[in-house]
Amino acid sequence: MLLLVFAAFGLVIWAQFRVKGSFKRWSKVQASSGMTGKDVARRILDDNGLTDVPVEPVQGKLTDHYDPVSRTVRLSEPVYYSDSIAAVSVAAHECGHAVQHKEAYGALVLRHRMFPVANFASGIAPFLLIGGLLLQARGLFGLGILLYAAAVAFQVVTLPVEFNASSRAKTIMVQKGFIRNVEERGVSKVLNAAALTYVASTLYALLELLRFVLLFLSSEE
Repeated sequence: MLLLVFAAFGLVIWAQFRVKGSFKRWSKVQASSGMTGKDVARRILDDNGLTDVPVEPVQGKLTDHYDPVSRTVRLSEPVYYSDSIAAVSVAAHECGHAVQHKEAYGALVLRHRMFPVANFASGIAPFLLIGGLLLQARGLFGLGILLYAAAVAFQVVTLPVEFNASSRAKTIMVQKGFIRNVEERGVSKVLNAAALTYVASTLYALLELLRFVLLFLSSEE
């Protein structure tokens, strides 16, 4: 079991290197439309009736995200100002989340409702698990498992949200002419690499959860 957990952790590390590598590679390829990440984001939002959703630059790399609380699309500076395949792909993906929000996409709604519990659970679960093991307190360890499971469930729900946002992004970009058909390969490479990080992290979390459950059950003996 421990070997599977280490293998999943290795997959997480590899996925992170892959997304950085894909972004770096396709950041050097200019999109034929000449549109920047900011331009693409603004067009997608406006075309979907989201003229009140601002697009803002943020510092850092791969710090792009959609803030559902302030209803703001935030793009890292390498995405906001660049007209590369990588930049427009990431910008379109984040706008996909804004469109999901507007349409009350089921998985996104569920994810938003789960967030407060998952955020609390992910913060306290490690302390309960460690405390339960050190003190040999089975009840404490069991509570830690329940809270950790809530955090893992949040990650599982995140998967369809991310995949759907990427699917929306690719479809919109082709339909609106932001990229040509020959550029779809680059878009897919960037978005698939990003999706892999979510898959790898979720797999690792699920295996960790299974390991904790097995430890809990073995403590009965």
